[in-house]
Amino acid sequence: MINPANRVKTIELSQIRKMFEVNNSNAINLGIGEPDFDTPKHIKDSVINALDNGFTGYTPNKGLFELREAISDKLKKDNNVNVNPDSIIVTVGASEALYMCAQALINPGDEVIVPNPSFLSYDACVRLANGISVSADLKFENDFKMTLEDVEDKITDKTKCIILNSPSNPTGSVMDKKDVKSISKFADDENILIISDEIYEKIIYDVKHYSPAEFTENAILINGFSKAYAMTGFRIAYVTAREEIIEELLKIHQYNTACASSISQYGALTALKESQDCVKSMVSEFKLRRNLITNSLNDMGWECSSPDGAFYIFPNVGNGHKFVKEAFKNDVICVPGEAFGSNGKEFVRFSYANSYENIETAMKRLKNVKI
Repeated sequence: MINPANRVKTIELSQIRKMFEVNNSNAINLGIGEPDFDTPKHIKDSVINALDNGFTGYTPNKGLFELREAISDKLKKDNNVNVNPDSIIVTVGASEALYMCAQALINPGDEVIVPNPSFLSYDACVRLANGISVSADLKFENDFKMTLEDVEDKITDKTKCIILNSPSNPTGSVMDKKDVKSISKFADDENILIISDEIYEKIIYDVKHYSPAEFTENAILINGFSKAYAMTGFRIAYVTAREEIIEELLKIHQYNTACASSISQYGALTALKESQDCVKSMVSEFKLRRNLITNSLNDMGWECSSPDGAFYIFPNVGNGHKFVKEAFKNDVICVPGEAFGSNGKEFVRFSYANSYENIETAMKRLKNVKI
């Protein structure tokens, strides 16, 4: 019998990924965080063109210079963040970027402030690096937006990093500018790093996204192409930070993946350089779905606010696990909120990355759920 490494013994497989394996052809799956749109044609065409022209070899470890240059331009234009292309690493999805940060920066016993609730990979990556996750308890009455007050009393002399995620998975919340700025200043004062997961940046409604990298050099910014451009299977993202941090991250990247897929990088380059109308169109449709699912759940008495970003909604249902079981009996799949942290136990996560028609049908089915 194999004896696994101690660092993996307490790590559980993702409850979200289990949603991909549910075998029920009648069920409407509102558990999966993946855009249901096809990748825009001009992006797919650029990948086909790259294949036809033989661009199938390795790229530089950090990624194609043209892509890193385009990312640099995007960050300056969209985020008021000035970074050199050499301070950017193109990664195999945001997941690799998160893992790189944990492995390169966290020593055994280091503490990392992790939002609760939040994307389950944060806690797992910290623990796989033998670090200690410290829960920042986000408040339902504040729409689960992280504030400085959520963080301050969690700081000790062992605190190494604070993880931010805005727009948020699983709640869809978007941090206010004042909170991003105050946490950034606090990180400077305390010499703490911020790891900012901004993968849902472009999927945002009626408010503006702010990156801590605009306000502090202690921020590590992670973003990518999976959500905004419906490119999940391309596994392409990026991370940027000040130069000395990038050099440490590169050590993990080199010996883990060497470089991101060459053809995916060409697709990402096209995504950035050409029209953004495809993003606007998808976000417009997501907003319609958000309004439908928010209004429907509130009408049924399941308390939830209207999220400002991403494509998730996180209603209070009293008992998340029981609700998921009852919803499944009515052929609707969702994820128990406790998968995202202990503060999610009364909640469930719905993804509205499904068609408007399917969401309408799912909401009708959920009227039968009583817990």
